[in-house]
Amino acid sequence: MSTLLEPKSIGKIEVKNCFVHSATYECMADSQGKVTDKLISRYGRLARGGVGLIIPGYCFVMPNGRAGKYQTGIHSDAMIDGLKELVDAVKAEGSKIVFQLMHSGRQTSKDIIGQTQVAPSKGPMDTIYMAKPRKMNEDEIQEVINAFGTAAARAKKSGVDGVQVHAAHGYLVNQFLSPFFNKRTDSWGGSDENRFKFIKEVILEIKKNISDNMILLVKLNTQDFTPKTGITLQLAKKYSQWLHDLPIDGLEVSCGTISYSMFNMVRGDVPTNELVTNFPLWRKIIGKPMLKKMEGKFNLEEGYNVEAAKLIKPVIGNIPLMVVGGMRRFDHMEEVVEKGYADFISMSRPFIREPNIVNKFKDGKADKVSCVSCNKCFAGVANDLPVACYNKGFPQ
Repeated sequence: MSTLLEPKSIGKIEVKNCFVHSATYECMADSQGKVTDKLISRYGRLARGGVGLIIPGYCFVMPNGRAGKYQTGIHSDAMIDGLKELVDAVKAEGSKIVFQLMHSGRQTSKDIIGQTQVAPSKGPMDTIYMAKPRKMNEDEIQEVINAFGTAAARAKKSGVDGVQVHAAHGYLVNQFLSPFFNKRTDSWGGSDENRFKFIKEVILEIKKNISDNMILLVKLNTQDFTPKTGITLQLAKKYSQWLHDLPIDGLEVSCGTISYSMFNMVRGDVPTNELVTNFPLWRKIIGKPMLKKMEGKFNLEEGYNVEAAKLIKPVIGNIPLMVVGGMRRFDHMEEVVEKGYADFISMSRPFIREPNIVNKFKDGKADKVSCVSCNKCFAGVANDLPVACYNKGFPQ
């Protein structure tokens, strides 16, 4: 049997294989953030399809940290019953499940949160979200840290196997870690140690609120690809060492930010027309030329975070490492794990198109995924459509 299909442990839990569903915004919660039958059906199907560990789309820990109109919430006790149903559906099929906790920071809109976005520092106009964020004060920072803790407590009540801190893709934890976003000169910024303080306090608060048999993971950017220097490979290596020392139970590496480098994050086609489908006219006029300039510049490079994984793995030792980004061929995935570059293979877009791909691999019915990286699934959720493979076009 392939190494990829053998059981492997993360902390105190055993996962039935080396395949991880990387957190993917589904656009399937209701307007309050509650779990819906669509969400439960999606993850039940993925569990039946053989995925070892499922990390559903990011869950917002506070109302002002919500990033999407139909994003799942973990900000209120009213969410717990639905989250428990989701957990039960996945576990019934033999898979493990971890909730990803996040705060959007500057990467959201006033339409969604009803107020000005918050961030570690004031910033210029965000060209994606069309707003200037305001700098958080000490009380607000502590409030968010506490919110991660209470969200973790709700996760515990749902019966989930663990939580993952979203410290990638330009959201708030990433913003604190990045010298591009974090210009503070107090104890929360000004040095690598100070910029790391926020995630450290978040992790320590979460640890107070989860049980000993739950795992704590982090999703970390290894490169921000921002206009000026943000997180680099060397800085990510330093942060990974500090995460190892806390310690955490597992690390997933990714790259890119929504605001400045979204197609470094999801490499492949830039589906300009689909992305601007529901934009108001003024945004189409601004956005379409910007997107057109990106076309053809972000072609898929298979396993585009593997080189980062090779750098990070030695500093985290026995802590399992998950790598996401352009994993497409089974033999390449096998090579990555067998050579020790990473311990688990995370995927997002391939599972949207083929929720049963792991079983296909297991049964010898496929040797690669069929996802063509057209990124129309990404355009779909950007237009408030439920996540799906829209390779043949959006529903009319």
